[in-house]
Amino acid sequence: MFDSFPRGTSERLDRPTYHTDFRRVYESGVRYLNKLERGQNFKERGFASWEAFSVGEWDRALDLIQEKRCIYAQQFRNADRLGIRERRLRVVEFPVTPYVHWELFVLRLRVELGDNIKVLDARKIAHVERDRSVPEVVILGDAAMYEVLYDDDGNAAGANRFTDRSLIRETSTGFNALYEQADTFQDFFEREIIPLSPPAVVM
Repeated sequence: MFDSFPRGTSERLDRPTYHTDFRRVYESGVRYLNKLERGQNFKERGFASWEAFSVGEWDRALDLIQEKRCIYAQQFRNADRLGIRERRLRVVEFPVTPYVHWELFVLRLRVELGDNIKVLDARKIAHVERDRSVPEVVILGDAAMYEVLYDDDGNAAGANRFTDRSLIRETSTGFNALYEQADTFQDFFEREIIPLSPPAVVM
């Protein structure tokens, strides 16, 4: 699974170029978006909820997530208008990192608004990740695939863009296989996240 991915040919895009290219392809007639999230520690500067979380203000961080409600709802309306089916798969390691603990509360809002999110326990794919982790990718139909990149501090840093359709199809097949074996978001959230105490944040 994902065997060809490390050998794929890609073009490095900085963050603004990635966002521009993504929007262009997204609106070009693709029929689906698949997002695979693997990293466990990121920084989301400028997101008020994350900023509160990063300084240990847990209750305020959860309240501020609601600021994204209208933005997310508009995203899903746009996807419906364009006829795009979006799916996201979140791989979670144990013990759950503070970042992922917070992020899953954000994803809970997205699910409430109609996002198709499932969660996969990383221990279930240890056999797949013997040599390397599954890729952090966004797949737009068979037109383009982006390996999302981050700097050493966890900040978004652009993406590698792939256009080889055979590689995109192979990666999509891997995504589909993992998505099928993942937990529904609500089942995972209620079983693994609700019982946790607020995370201790170390930045």
